[in-house]
Amino acid sequence: MTDMNMQEYIEQAEKDLLHTYNRYQIVLDRGEGVHLYDMNGKEYLDFVAGISVFALGYGNKEYNDTLKNQIDKVIHTSNYYYNVPAIEAARALKKYSGMDRVFFTNSGAEAIEGAIKTARKYGFLRDGKTDHQIIAMNHSFHGRTMGALSVTGNPHYRDAFEPGIGNIRFADYNDLESVKKQVNDKTIAILLETVQGEGGLTPASEEFMKGIRQICDEKDILMICDEIQCGMGRTGYPFAYMKYGVKPDVMTCAKALGCGVPIGAFCMTEKVGQASLVAGDHGTTYGGNPLCCAAAAKVLEIMERENIPAKAKEAGDYLWEKLDEVMNSYDCITEHRGRGLLQGLVFDKPVRDTINKALEKGLILINAGSNIIRFVPALIISKKDIDDMIVILKQAIEEA
Repeated sequence: MTDMNMQEYIEQAEKDLLHTYNRYQIVLDRGEGVHLYDMNGKEYLDFVAGISVFALGYGNKEYNDTLKNQIDKVIHTSNYYYNVPAIEAARALKKYSGMDRVFFTNSGAEAIEGAIKTARKYGFLRDGKTDHQIIAMNHSFHGRTMGALSVTGNPHYRDAFEPGIGNIRFADYNDLESVKKQVNDKTIAILLETVQGEGGLTPASEEFMKGIRQICDEKDILMICDEIQCGMGRTGYPFAYMKYGVKPDVMTCAKALGCGVPIGAFCMTEKVGQASLVAGDHGTTYGGNPLCCAAAAKVLEIMERENIPAKAKEAGDYLWEKLDEVMNSYDCITEHRGRGLLQGLVFDKPVRDTINKALEKGLILINAGSNIIRFVPALIISKKDIDDMIVILKQAIEEA
């Protein structure tokens, strides 16, 4: 198959792969810095970063060498044994997040599953009951597995797969009174993205975050923050909840944690760790394997050493300024949302054509919903890269 051209590969993929993605019509071959290259050698400025994954950019030598060295040692052993990379990654993640206990998963969706099980076990140990309820947010997105789907606040994703796991109630994001109306004596957890991603790049307000923390403290309810997309430096803080001076009881992360290898985690306070999951309650074959954890440990080391969140904040401020200029230049753009290097422009129409035009011109963008363009580049993005992106974006808007 190595002598096939790009179009032939695309046609082969459509015969072999389950069609659950409407993919853009290019085959990506390699990356360098903040650029990707297709099979034909065409260069693309990447403002997607694998959907907030490649925080350090492509081809980071220190990161790549770490993976190569670990491959030559051992890739997988199972969780029946300890391994040094997992221990080092857990210690680094605890330090970076301020949490106390870590469970490594293969993905963000699995991290959400673990957080849900943690909450339910916490409730069971508290009062012996199994009918506890979790409050999640409308317009949220937490993943595609059955548990994660059940707490995703968009019926479009859930309808064909109902019934979900049950005992889930939904409240309105950034509306504390809406949350309070859903709280009852069965509530065991309140789950929210600190910045909603798929739901429209909307940050939580300070009043909302502090109000939920107060409710949880008063009623012995767990506050669960989904930091899968907005964490790991993207909003200008190691984790987005740190802006508010609020600490969750349980936190989920993934994406940039591994910068390309499949790893996620759910973390918790010592209090929750001592009163929830025990041996036999939860497990994973691949989670915490030496290869993925070596990557995570190195990512966390680089993030802290090079103060990547501060760089993301500086670049994010510049991106905000430039996207504001774009919004003010086009009547079809109705709103600009986000924080740090997690931003979105809201259009009055679907954005697929605009994204396709940008792709033709060598710019990779992604949507969030049908009418929002999401900007989630690598955290090492430069002002020049942002300027280059803006030029192409304007051309794409005008042509679309």
